[in-house]
Amino acid sequence: MNHPTRHAPKTPGWLDWYADPSVPAFRLPPSAVDTHCHVFGPQAAFPFAPERKYTPCDAGKEQLFALRDHLGFARNVVVQATCHGADNAAMVDAVRSAGGRARGVATVRPDVTERELRDLDAAGVRGVRFNFVRRLVDASPRDALAVIAEKIAPLGWHVVLYFESADLEDLADFFASLPAPLVIDHMGRPDVTRSADGPEFGRFLRFVEANDVWVKVTCPERLSVGGPAALDGERHAYTDVVPFARRVVEEFPDRVLWGTDWPHPNLTDHMPDDGLLVDHIPLIAVTAEQQRRLLVDNPMRLYWPDEAA
Repeated sequence: MNHPTRHAPKTPGWLDWYADPSVPAFRLPPSAVDTHCHVFGPQAAFPFAPERKYTPCDAGKEQLFALRDHLGFARNVVVQATCHGADNAAMVDAVRSAGGRARGVATVRPDVTERELRDLDAAGVRGVRFNFVRRLVDASPRDALAVIAEKIAPLGWHVVLYFESADLEDLADFFASLPAPLVIDHMGRPDVTRSADGPEFGRFLRFVEANDVWVKVTCPERLSVGGPAALDGERHAYTDVVPFARRVVEEFPDRVLWGTDWPHPNLTDHMPDDGLLVDHIPLIAVTAEQQRRLLVDNPMRLYWPDEAA
């Protein structure tokens, strides 16, 4: 006798992804890559990790690929969501199902074996993510993460770092010691109430300059304090974030990446229209050359080097 799967209820106040995104006014260049998105379950097929800090809505590969096509992207990079812990099954399933049009970023533990890493590599995984945001994960022991970095370096993978800007000073030496390229999520979460020309963001930029670092100029909806939100046709959204992202694009045109962050985990204020998020791109990458590097050349070089022009 089959018993129905018991689904854990969503975290109170959880905002589901925007169900009917607009068609972007900004036309993405051919072969554009969404380098930061996730899948959640679906829970019936891919249960969430017992140690998770939140329980999201279902947001599976079918919805992700439909959004990809609707917005005009050619490819995705699917980043392991913290709600799945180190069980990469949902992410790997999405990447394998994409017919070569997706790559993955995994979460692994220090005891991961060489065989397990090679299996992930064969599936399309090209990096691991280290999360230092305390509200999302328990403490990240540096020794354990250093072991992981040593194990993935021979595969040519990179390390994706998620941290709060205030913590960079304490973490910078550790990050610089890792034996792999670094990819920083969401510009290191700068405090956008401060100046993009000020010392705090300057410290971040100098860290990027001094190391083998790529930067995702992503998630203005997370960083913005004054908005306006990417809703109701607003194509000049999150103006307080624009100077930060534009400065990164101008200083490091060959090391910037962009992604939707769909399905936008843990947002509490509003859920953006993903079409209007795409319309934010020309505010931060203002020339056709900057846009092509941000959306095509750079992600292809990092994730599909054999196909990069």
